[in-house]
Amino acid sequence: MGIRTGAQVLEGLRDGRRLYMDGALVKDVTRDPRLAGGARTMAQLFDMQHRPELIDEMTYASPASGERVGLSFLQPKTRGDLARRRKMYSHWHNHTLGMFGRAPDFVNVMLGSFAAGAEAFGPYAKNMTAYYEKAREEDRVATHSLTNPQVDRTRDVAAQAKDLAAKAVRETDAGVVIRGARMLATLGAYSDDLLVMPAPSYPLPDAEEAKAFAIGFHIPMATKGVKLINRPGVIQPGIGSSHDYPLSSRFDESDCMIIFDDVLVPWENVLIYRDIGIFNGIYRRVHAMGAMGHQFSTKDLCKAEFMMGLAMTLARATKVDEFLHIQGMLAELVNCVEVLRSCILAAEAEALMTPLGIIEPAMGPLGAVRYLFPEMFRRSCEIIQIIGAGGLAMVPSYAEINGPLAEDVKTYYQAAAADSDRRIRLFRLAFDAALSSFSGRQQLYERYFAGDPVRGAGNLYLAFDKAPHLARIDALLERFEAEDKALR
Repeated sequence: MGIRTGAQVLEGLRDGRRLYMDGALVKDVTRDPRLAGGARTMAQLFDMQHRPELIDEMTYASPASGERVGLSFLQPKTRGDLARRRKMYSHWHNHTLGMFGRAPDFVNVMLGSFAAGAEAFGPYAKNMTAYYEKAREEDRVATHSLTNPQVDRTRDVAAQAKDLAAKAVRETDAGVVIRGARMLATLGAYSDDLLVMPAPSYPLPDAEEAKAFAIGFHIPMATKGVKLINRPGVIQPGIGSSHDYPLSSRFDESDCMIIFDDVLVPWENVLIYRDIGIFNGIYRRVHAMGAMGHQFSTKDLCKAEFMMGLAMTLARATKVDEFLHIQGMLAELVNCVEVLRSCILAAEAEALMTPLGIIEPAMGPLGAVRYLFPEMFRRSCEIIQIIGAGGLAMVPSYAEINGPLAEDVKTYYQAAAADSDRRIRLFRLAFDAALSSFSGRQQLYERYFAGDPVRGAGNLYLAFDKAPHLARIDALLERFEAEDKALR
């Protein structure tokens, strides 16, 4: 089959899934006004793969079928492959301004790593390989749900008083029955499949009662017994013009709670079952973190470049870029872009071949991006707020351009370097990027998308090779002591 068109992707979403939003069943995610913008964006991403000038940069020949398949599925063997795959990511994330963070390439990269290290899945290795190949050959979109509902965060999932988390409740000849809930399935409204896997930041205790939660599997979104509860959308109802919320109306990627009402997962779809060791160690064993970090760092760079360009354009419109303190803020955004670009290139340059036969980008630079970018993004929002100042609070709906006060709007909403039409569109874009509900969700997403940042930072410190640095300071103290003795 190979790469799909946008129309094929949209048709695949009309599968009878049970997705609820604002208290009611959504009949068709591709036509519902709260979700249709994200569905159109998804279709655009897939259509990009067919453009003649991009097809070689976004696809490759499948090793199984010879058909064109998405380049995000490529299992890289060389540093050149990493750069080639990065270019593919960039096409999608430049199109979405880095705001559609869970575009399909994220899970595709994860699946490629899982399949390369399929033996780490033990008795379900063949299932993992088969699903990777199915997803690649059919160009499927998968969301992933890694975390359990927040109930009592002082206890691990196996010790919760309220038994709400998804777990295996029984086996049948046909498969495993799952009951409970999982979050946070970003892109759930627009995905063909649901991939349930461990959360790296939340290992299970090595205890018998935890084994029921040690599960990994994939199923179609329309599987019987699966219910999705989508959070309220960030698109404002009753807006005067699509220009008022240009990002919200295009890039709200959805976030879903998944409820499993005694869902039967066929044995051929099971990836992990009642094995604490595999559940806790799978990402490390398949060298997935570097691949995933390479993808999201590229997304971060695209996002940072957009925010930088927006801030510069906003500053130029009212000529505040002539003030030294504003120039200093814009320089912060330039530095953010350059740091991210440097980290990505360093990760590629220092990539190492793994025992699995695939090359893994260096984790050090990518880990730096993971911990620096959330604050960088929040700061970029703050800088845009400072540059826009009261103009962001007072920017009207673009519909006023053609309203009864059109002449007044044309006169009084001009800027030094922009007429009223351009100024309103520019400031509405800046408002949506830095102040709206959409922006707030983006800031929260960046803070937590890769798990608990506190746990992650602790794990980074514990895993970091501290010995040579500690030894250097010890040697330095001894050297200074010896020098001082020689002078006495």
